[in-house]
Amino acid sequence: MKKILGIGSRIDHPEYGKGVVTNVTATMYWVTFIENGLETIAVDSDFEVIDAAEDEVDSVSFYEVEKSLRDILKKWSDVSELVPLADKYKGGTMVLQPKDVSLSNKEIPIDTFFHKIVMLRDRLRVMEQKINSSNSLDDQDKVDLQQYITRCYGSLTTFNVLFKNNSQHFKGESAKD
Repeated sequence: MKKILGIGSRIDHPEYGKGVVTNVTATMYWVTFIENGLETIAVDSDFEVIDAAEDEVDSVSFYEVEKSLRDILKKWSDVSELVPLADKYKGGTMVLQPKDVSLSNKEIPIDTFFHKIVMLRDRLRVMEQKINSSNSLDDQDKVDLQQYITRCYGSLTTFNVLFKNNSQHFKGESAKD
């Protein structure tokens, strides 16, 4: 097995041409090639080393660290999950038309409106978590606040039509066991 090159090493690849190693794992190089942009190649693939950088190489890539950090943040913060809009509404517009015809309509991209609905749902979920984990609220206060949140979800079920996946719909009291 050849010695693993460090970040900054310059290579000449038979398919992609000349490039610089920008990230390294035990099995892969991320190389930015002059003609072909960023490509990943196997450490043991065929290429000529023009200039080897002698850095210590970590077997964990920046991508893997970044992915782990995203997973931790998603678990412990109010970072929202990716929630797809129903296909039939993608690129659509929502029109608010006043009864008074002398007043102008307000048009809002459905994507923007949907994003705000999803953010509201995510904030309600965070509020639920904070209520449930609160040490200063007694059990009856927690139950009362949970019921208000459940009613909020129920009020938002009108917007379920915008969600691509049924599993991400709002559910009110009637949807409970």
